[in-house]
Amino acid sequence: MKEKIVLNMITQRAIEEGQAMEKGKTTPEYFKACSIVEMNPEDMKKLGIWRNTNVRVTSEAGSVIVKAIEPTQYVPPGLAHIRQGVWANQVVPPRTQSTGTPQYSGFPVTIEPAIDERIKTALELVQGAVGLWKEGGN
Repeated sequence: MKEKIVLNMITQRAIEEGQAMEKGKTTPEYFKACSIVEMNPEDMKKLGIWRNTNVRVTSEAGSVIVKAIEPTQYVPPGLAHIRQGVWANQVVPPRTQSTGTPQYSGFPVTIEPAIDERIKTALELVQGAVGLWKEGGN
């Protein structure tokens, strides 16, 4: 059975994400900058994974496959960062606490290895969310 770990998720902006977004959300640069989750090395060890391992991140809102990397900034054990964008939007809870803005930070996620699973492109995720993407192409 695969190992799983429950962490507190925070979505965030990053310079790499902003630069890539200016080139376009379907570019390789955006994919590389945003289809990742930053995790504390201790949590990665508990999960039995190495850096650059594909993982499934699941919340009450859904799940997404992303690449687990060691943090580019401080991430304490028990916390994970995913860059704001198409991949993060798959797991962000819709709750707004009457603010009109989804809960982008401070929600629980389950992370598990997904070594043999492919990270979907931004186009696949966006079109898939509204039923326009079919596996194997459109």
